[in-house]
Amino acid sequence: MATAPFLARTSADRAMDKSEARVELGRRLFFDPILSSDGTVSCASCHKPEHAFADTVALSAGVGGALGARNTPTVMNASGRTSLFWDGRAETLEEQAIFPIENPVEMNLPVAEAIARLQASDEYVALFRQAYDGAPAPRTLGRALAAFQKTLDTFDTPYDRWNHGDESAMPDAARRGRALFVGKAKCAECHSGEDFTSDRFRNIGLYDGNALADRGRGAVTGNPADDGQFKIPSLRNVALTPPYMHNGMFATLREVIEYYNEPDRVVPHPLGRDATMVAPLQLTAAEIDDIEAFLVALSDDRFDKAEVRR
Repeated sequence: MATAPFLARTSADRAMDKSEARVELGRRLFFDPILSSDGTVSCASCHKPEHAFADTVALSAGVGGALGARNTPTVMNASGRTSLFWDGRAETLEEQAIFPIENPVEMNLPVAEAIARLQASDEYVALFRQAYDGAPAPRTLGRALAAFQKTLDTFDTPYDRWNHGDESAMPDAARRGRALFVGKAKCAECHSGEDFTSDRFRNIGLYDGNALADRGRGAVTGNPADDGQFKIPSLRNVALTPPYMHNGMFATLREVIEYYNEPDRVVPHPLGRDATMVAPLQLTAAEIDDIEAFLVALSDDRFDKAEVRR
């Protein structure tokens, strides 16, 4: 009988159906401006798929053109993170997903109103019921958005292929750059592991209490010793996500590397800068070229093939 295969499905099959339904629901919500007060801004307005789910400006515009306070980070390779946002104020993706919806300069919509809108949509009511066996709710809204973001991990780069034995996957410059990355340039002291982040917070000298007055982690913990500390981001797809740093002050990867090479030249009087950055790295121009080549090799090939589905 035609129904036999459905009658024979296992609990694992049904669980897979739920997982797929949750990802699809999260994807729909991520691209839907229904979650903003004026219906013009979605998560994808700032986390642009074609730019590795980051933005192309220093500060992104929310509803009414209001500007955020910090640069939009990528949401790719976020499933393994132990804290979210530049200041680490969220501990899980599920928790993080709600913050931009309620933020007055982002989507500016109380979560209760967002839920009311979703509950008024027959389509979303059906999708939530399929995914979570119930009506839209704050908890399942966060879980659905997180489920989609957890599918955005990426391990298909020239570096990954080289790391798995394909010696031709990275050019000579990128291989020299990797040696510098883990050696002379000391990048790997913070950008370690498969995602090139230690998931810690560091003050790299972009805080002086004056022109650079964002306290970062210190504003969350209330501890002055944490002032100027920001989350160490993953470097996967970093070549696709300019501008850089929490405030977007560097337009190119080369500017970032040159800053680490001579930080005093850019910020002469920082407060609380990490001790590992006291001595100049003394990188040559050629070595900076090589490190940049290595960072470019951390870009996922799929972005060249426009395979990100809206």
